[in-house]
Amino acid sequence: MSTSIAVTNGPSESDHDYDSAMASIFTRIINGEIPGRIIWDDDSCIAMLDIRPLHPGHTLVIPKLEIDQWTDLPAEIATHLMSVAHMIGRAQRQVVPCERVGLMIAGFEVPHTHVHVVPLQSMANLDFGNADVSPMADALDQVAEDMLAALAR
Repeated sequence: MSTSIAVTNGPSESDHDYDSAMASIFTRIINGEIPGRIIWDDDSCIAMLDIRPLHPGHTLVIPKLEIDQWTDLPAEIATHLMSVAHMIGRAQRQVVPCERVGLMIAGFEVPHTHVHVVPLQSMANLDFGNADVSPMADALDQVAEDMLAALAR
């Protein structure tokens, strides 16, 4: 199974005001325009590995609705994101050695709500200044495969 999945069942233009010229990078991944290492895909959201991980296994849970501020999401979508983040975190604990799994919603880097689910050894793992800006593709692929297997259990 390839972990570079082109998702084609994202929200349609009729679901909300979508301008492909102005779409966030996440919407472009959701719509299959560019690849992502997607490990979860349902009607409301995707989860994919971060390409600049704070720690191996760092995953983003992203609503298919392109909404900048998480507080502007419909409550049921926000609740669903947390449910998916919980499943992802449980899978991370099976796959990635870590003391705990942390969550963060910041949104400064991409104006499309996303929940960071990060395996942690320490608080330093939540410092974006420590992100791996050039992770090895095969290492990301292996974590994606391991996470997919853990989620299938």
